[in-house]
Amino acid sequence: MNEPLPRRTFLATGLLAAASAAWPSALSRAAHAAVAPDSGQEPLFRISLAQWSLHRALRDGSLDHLDFARVTRDEFGLDAIEYVNTFFRDKARDAAYLATMNQRAADHGVVQHLIMVDGEGRLGDPDASARQRAVENHHKWVDAARTLGCVTIRVNAASEGAWEEQARLAADGLRRLCEYGETVGINVIVENHGGLSSNGRWLAGVMRLVDHPRCGTLPDFGNFNLGDGQVYDKYVGVQELMPFAKAVSAKSHDFDDRGEETDKDYRRLMKIVLDAGYHSWVGIEYEGSRLPEREGIARTKHLLERVRDEMGGARGGSQPDLRTRG
Repeated sequence: MNEPLPRRTFLATGLLAAASAAWPSALSRAAHAAVAPDSGQEPLFRISLAQWSLHRALRDGSLDHLDFARVTRDEFGLDAIEYVNTFFRDKARDAAYLATMNQRAADHGVVQHLIMVDGEGRLGDPDASARQRAVENHHKWVDAARTLGCVTIRVNAASEGAWEEQARLAADGLRRLCEYGETVGINVIVENHGGLSSNGRWLAGVMRLVDHPRCGTLPDFGNFNLGDGQVYDKYVGVQELMPFAKAVSAKSHDFDDRGEETDKDYRRLMKIVLDAGYHSWVGIEYEGSRLPEREGIARTKHLLERVRDEMGGARGGSQPDLRTRG
């Protein structure tokens, strides 16, 4: 039997439900307000859940996409979700389905933070017509993000060719997409996610070329594989990408008996994040194979909370980090 909702959660849920029928950005504003602490202090950072953490359950059918908000709240006590378009690929323009997603998020009092978008073409394709098609393919996800009250879509900066040419092409596609995002108040951010994008220096250079306020990065703690056995230094890479960050992915794979991530120094990484002035959502993205998905998520959450407590837990003032907002 379910326990009654605490008064604050009940009020937040009611606020979200009312906002979901209004302009989508109102839902986002209401959601952010609903999770703000009552003490007048803001947390050093907030913790969200990336849907990829449950990709095995979603793929084998033991978890339905529409239940993601419920699981995030009821099983992990988290306030925000990060979707992956793979799990509702044919629903970007399905108004009824998106309305159901809005209602589920409102019912469970969670913020729909962003959509990670894959499989829509290369934004840095050397062929101009293919590059333009890729930009246009992403438009529906910008529109879906707006409908869901998200503030951001995450895209890839795939291209081919020499270093400088790939940077120029990726910047071209990204800027075109950002110009569309600007019309509806949606950010476009790039994750270090294979190829040259996993080189922090290259991706930071692309951000400078794009030079658009809607463009940014999603530094991922674990995606620095350059191929051919080469790995970019994760600490250098995160530091290079943080000046442009509008989201952060706390990638995890495995844990030791002390609850520490076996391949990443979370304290060092989170210090880099906070030293950049970032205090918004840090997404749990468990990608390990040894632990069950839900256990991996729980351990990642516990580690992030422990690191946050060690670093002071909260910061003064009542103003949230607005860099991720629409």
